[in-house]
Amino acid sequence: MRKIELSYSLTSPGQGPTQQGALLRNPMMDVLQAVRSSGSISGAARELGLSYRHVWGQLKDWEASLGQALILWERGQAARLTPFGERLLLAERLAQARLGPQIESLRAELARAFALAFEPSDNDGTQHVLTLYASHDHALTELQAHMAQPPGAHGASQRLHLDIRFCGSVDAIRALNEGRCELAGFHTQPFAASGSLSARAYRPLLKPGTHKIIGFARRSQGLMVAPGNPLRLRDMNDVARQKARFVNRAIGTGTRLLLEELMAQEGLSSRDIEGFARVESSHAAVAQAVSGGQADVGLGTEYAARSLGLGFVPLTEERYLLVCLKSSLEQPTMKTLLQHLRSRDWQDRLNRLSGYAADHCGEVAAMKRLLPWWD
Repeated sequence: MRKIELSYSLTSPGQGPTQQGALLRNPMMDVLQAVRSSGSISGAARELGLSYRHVWGQLKDWEASLGQALILWERGQAARLTPFGERLLLAERLAQARLGPQIESLRAELARAFALAFEPSDNDGTQHVLTLYASHDHALTELQAHMAQPPGAHGASQRLHLDIRFCGSVDAIRALNEGRCELAGFHTQPFAASGSLSARAYRPLLKPGTHKIIGFARRSQGLMVAPGNPLRLRDMNDVARQKARFVNRAIGTGTRLLLEELMAQEGLSSRDIEGFARVESSHAAVAQAVSGGQADVGLGTEYAARSLGLGFVPLTEERYLLVCLKSSLEQPTMKTLLQHLRSRDWQDRLNRLSGYAADHCGEVAAMKRLLPWWD
């Protein structure tokens, strides 16, 4: 068993590594990914801003340490990873995708700690930190980065540090009700019936007069498939009929509720879906499983699919919403959040994300305004 050590860096906004595909940086994985994408060691060196000699030396050192070759390279031909190098890279990327929500939570906790060190409280003792428990969503991490910018850089007068703890939608609302956070994030189909699984799951947790819904975004959910959709999958009936290898989400997540609603609409049961019991922890992990060939298809966001170059078959649009206690709306941090959400700068940034669109963003509403199944 190889020893694993973790580290992190502290940088200013806009600084630090920009290599995509990993939440924790590892030099060897960055080099392998760059060789894989560029087809040459010199191209990998250019992509990473390093010298050819440095990258070549690193590869030789790593091969000696691991006792196996990482790169197949012949003069005049494209460099490529060995089967071991491919397995190593795919295993690491899948592990990172599975741990994505926990890594994001850890990073948010560190960011919060340093925010308090760099920006002490106001004269009245106010700390500009808002704790959010939410279903995992890329737009929230974008919002976190947006709100951490200096005041005035994005149309808002106050910087706000969003302390995000990712969990299932149902668990997020429970955390709000138990006083573990000030804000919760969940998602649901905007036109779900009053007797739908989503309605039955969320309705007992939300109370008119106690909670207020805050609009956030619409996002596209559908089938994440291999590039070109080789199995020609169009819906869950096709997944069942072709016995495509499926990868699922955990019970309690909004995407699992959505899947069960779609299956109920088509008269399918868990026995009809090959791989129904296989569970991954996030949209990114599902996408990585499909990208790495461990599964043929999974349900997830368009953003997660496009980020890994997968095919995407849209099945539905859903509304991603925030919920808070009515009594917290007058708190300075909540007012700052609403100011950010309503800003044109943020909504433009949100609309540029693949599969996302601003939807009643920053609008505070009663249950029935944004949850049509509420009665």
